[in-house]
Amino acid sequence: MSIRLGYQMPNFSYSTPVAELFPTVIAQAREAEAAGFDTAFVMDHFYQLPGIGEPEEPMLEAYTALGALATATERIQLSALVTGNTYRNPPMLAKAVTTLDVVSGGRAVLGIGAGWFEFEHNSFGYEFGTFTDRFERLGEALEIITPMLRGTRPTVDGKWYQVKDAINEPRIRDTLPILLGGGGEKKTFGFAARYGDHLNIIANASELPRKVEALEQRCAEVDRDPATLETSFLAFVMIDEDGDRARKLQTDYLRAQGVDLSSLSPEKRAAATDRQFVGDPDDVADQIQRKVLDQGIDGIVINLVTNGHEPGIVDLAGRTLGPLVGK
Repeated sequence: MSIRLGYQMPNFSYSTPVAELFPTVIAQAREAEAAGFDTAFVMDHFYQLPGIGEPEEPMLEAYTALGALATATERIQLSALVTGNTYRNPPMLAKAVTTLDVVSGGRAVLGIGAGWFEFEHNSFGYEFGTFTDRFERLGEALEIITPMLRGTRPTVDGKWYQVKDAINEPRIRDTLPILLGGGGEKKTFGFAARYGDHLNIIANASELPRKVEALEQRCAEVDRDPATLETSFLAFVMIDEDGDRARKLQTDYLRAQGVDLSSLSPEKRAAATDRQFVGDPDDVADQIQRKVLDQGIDGIVINLVTNGHEPGIVDLAGRTLGPLVGK
């Protein structure tokens, strides 16, 4: 398993009738596959997130959508970025992702994290708990899910979860990859070092040198060679052949979130755009290379939150970024 170039779809607000929504999702996944992306991701949320849109904007349930994408694609890996552990019983999640693997012919990746969106938990009736609670639960969940994906039958009598000889059949392989996603240098990075095949770092680009150093420390603590844990970075990309149009997309997007770039100091402007890579293909390639890959990150997962649903934009991003990561 390798994720050097991933495409995340965080936005289903396409200004189309609901009947046309999922065909647009399929079109993006197929375009990503043809453009050399190795993994297609959806978010595991029930409401749209702050900073992207309003809660009532369209949001699809992740594993139902991924199962449908499995039948509409042929080669691209499929995953949630990332599954909220708090939303599902761990053996049920193991069964769901294993079923996705069977349906897709061995293309599923389990992306998982502790969960963080309190409003969503409260609205749907899921226990949110404290920061410590959520990471305790994630640790116990991984003790259950990992052996179930590998073909053994765990028995766990934990604080949060209890299973007895939990069976997970059928499986198409015993090597279904586990991706941890997040920015927590102690908890998330520690679980990645212990359980993960991949770590997707969700943070500001300016923080990456410190994040890489922290990950090396977590790997050392469990006597793991950090070279055996592949990494990627989640980037908001706004790209167009016309760089001015891409920059206008960024300005309009941020204005909709209540941020007026023209009124910010250079320092605040840099902070507001730290995860964003904007311009024509040359601009975006240069920014990704300098700010992400040159910092020791192996790959890049992008979303195209402003215009990814427009035909040709995913292809443009793939052609721009693929050569940087050997795709």
